[in-house]
Amino acid sequence: MIIDCHGHYTTAPQPLDEFRAQQVAALGDAARTAALTMPSISDDAIRASIEGAQLRIQRERGTDVTIFSPRASGMAHHIGDAVTSEVWSRLCNDMIHRVCTLFPRNFIGVCQLPQSPGVAPANCIAELERCVTQLGFVGCNLNPDPSGGYWTDPPLIDRWWYPLYEKLVELDVPAMIHVSASCNPNFHTTGGHYICGDTTAFMQLITADLFKDFPTLKFIIPHGGGAVPYHWGRYRGLAQDMKRPPLPELLLKNVFFDTCVYHQPGTDLLAKVIPVENILFASEVVGAVRGIDPETGHYFDDTKRYIEAAAGLTEADRRKIYEGNARHVYGRLTAQMAKQGIG
Repeated sequence: MIIDCHGHYTTAPQPLDEFRAQQVAALGDAARTAALTMPSISDDAIRASIEGAQLRIQRERGTDVTIFSPRASGMAHHIGDAVTSEVWSRLCNDMIHRVCTLFPRNFIGVCQLPQSPGVAPANCIAELERCVTQLGFVGCNLNPDPSGGYWTDPPLIDRWWYPLYEKLVELDVPAMIHVSASCNPNFHTTGGHYICGDTTAFMQLITADLFKDFPTLKFIIPHGGGAVPYHWGRYRGLAQDMKRPPLPELLLKNVFFDTCVYHQPGTDLLAKVIPVENILFASEVVGAVRGIDPETGHYFDDTKRYIEAAAGLTEADRRKIYEGNARHVYGRLTAQMAKQGIG
């Protein structure tokens, strides 16, 4: 079985975006905000949005299950306030649940958190718990920078985040560390801000003993870890200079990387540098890069091809990357798959 741990609902029906536009337009106007009504989206509209996109691509590329979450750039935690984010997150999460209900053998839910700059992450606990205990979700996306490119909140190692981590551990669900849209013009959202967020989060984790406090907390760093595998020697050296433990001891029982690296040399490097037990298959479909690579004639985001061709990987390694590691990292995944009839 091939489990894709990183998929977003980038093809959601238009009424969802229309509601968001109305919500943003109503900011600061209590009467307009109170008059907002949830969008009416039929099951047929959801089916149409999935069948011609994510579901078709699953079938064409030979993957089985996608761990599915709201559109990352659409989280936009920097817009409005905590109430704005709560309403928007709940709606987006309910849409994911509807996809998983309509296509139970193809999608498993992961939630968006109602984060807001300057608001304690503990504010997200109620929505996380609802999604996990009521909707059957197996993880969440955690934005290390709700300000949208200005990094105004404390780093992930700060006790500011601890109440949320305590709940993640209690529920046995991991967090994918995933920034959202950038409102800072210096950072292109998917080409700059995403990779910066991945890399920044990893460096933050090197500098503290977070996993001594939370030995079972699990993070997935997407997009192949950003710059991390390419600069592995730099991070080993920095850890050494700071008198930190070696990276495998310090982080690799708790931190994992996905395969959203859109060329063969990058995937080869990831598989060579990062232990196979710390790599989860992912494609980000339908995501940031959607075109065909003229050098290969295949889609950039057809990441299964890269895993199949990666030098040095055995079939046992590929089984871990495709399935075994996801079942380990997402503690609720196997049980939820059984509930949804996934063999």
